[in-house]
Amino acid sequence: MNYNRFFNPTSLARQPSPIRVLTSLVASGLPPSFVSMAGGMPNADLFPIQEASLTLRDGSKLKIDSARMKKALQYSPTPGMPELLQWVRKLQKELHNPPTMGIDDPQRQLDVIITSGSQDGICKTFEACVEEGQNVLLEYPTYPGVLSAVRPMRPKICGVKSDRDGLIPSHLLEVLSQWKPSDAKDENSTIPKLLYLIPNGGNPSGAGLTLSRKKEIYDIARTYDLLILEDDPYYFLQFSQPYVPSFLSMDEDGRVVRFDSFSKVLSGGARVGVMTGPKAVVERVSLHMQVSVMHSSGLAQACLLAVLESMGLEGFRRHALAVADFYQKQRDACIAAAEKHLTGLAEWSVPSGGMFLWIRLLNIPDSYSLIMEKAMAAEVLFVPGQVFQADESVPSPYIRASYSLVSPENMEKGFERLAKLLKEETREQ
Repeated sequence: MNYNRFFNPTSLARQPSPIRVLTSLVASGLPPSFVSMAGGMPNADLFPIQEASLTLRDGSKLKIDSARMKKALQYSPTPGMPELLQWVRKLQKELHNPPTMGIDDPQRQLDVIITSGSQDGICKTFEACVEEGQNVLLEYPTYPGVLSAVRPMRPKICGVKSDRDGLIPSHLLEVLSQWKPSDAKDENSTIPKLLYLIPNGGNPSGAGLTLSRKKEIYDIARTYDLLILEDDPYYFLQFSQPYVPSFLSMDEDGRVVRFDSFSKVLSGGARVGVMTGPKAVVERVSLHMQVSVMHSSGLAQACLLAVLESMGLEGFRRHALAVADFYQKQRDACIAAAEKHLTGLAEWSVPSGGMFLWIRLLNIPDSYSLIMEKAMAAEVLFVPGQVFQADESVPSPYIRASYSLVSPENMEKGFERLAKLLKEETREQ
């Protein structure tokens, strides 16, 4: 693969930061006889925090000793704390067993980097690849955070429709039909280079891609030489087992860049995410991080590492299953409340994972004023559908309801209030 075709001039112009290179060299361990006067790092012996103790929900305590705390508080290599990287690599091997892990190709070989939440990696990948006027393929409806990241770059967003089974391969082909596969070799072609999607528990749709669709999409990406951005924060919130295999697990070419998050299962506020993909792409993001955040929070990494080490791989998987079980029960309560109050007023598909119910209001062509004005006044809040589409000026009959934090009793109240508003709105028409 010619990875340079995916990057914009700004990204291709980035060079390694000399100081960051030296930091990585020192962190890797110099011989005892070595005298280094190169680093501009503060003396960690002067930091006031010496060690820490974490209390888990089961009452057990984890200690971050002084040696690890000193590492956590000091500047560290941009890719992340070596021990956490090692743990994550084992997790990716266990869950996905990527075909490119361990191959000799220095560009295509799999690499991993710890980012400040998965969104940091997603945003920096778009910033490395997108140019003004360029066509970019985004699943529709899509995550507003990605739209906010991409819009300022002024690309042409090509929406690809999805349904209850995720992104629709036939519509992807329809969108791409204005180009020929050979256009991917033409530097002056307007053919899209990126495809962004959420494969599990889609935000806002709650949809999950089936394995057959994933295979179709991957074949299309091969045909048109697309880079697939697999944003999968809800991977562990799939409600059926076994997990549907990821794009990363079938990526023989090195054309999948995967973004994982600990936010939904361990901590949202820790801001620790994982970007996994071909070394050539991960390197571009790493070079950007070297001059922006330098590296993800060392203290957050150390805390999560302590928890992960205490769990082990199997313990982490059991914890993730328990989290998914909770959200599945929340989903079931949400569906029951919707059926009770919204039948005949709205329609929806049962989410296969995640935290959201995507609801189409019947006889309401534009949900925005209803939700942002009347629903607010009635003390119930949803997200109007416009914010999940590339063009927010186009009316949307959809709303997103999140069942992650709301009790079943409050779900009943919320949908009851919404139903009353919908009935009033219908009478006024």
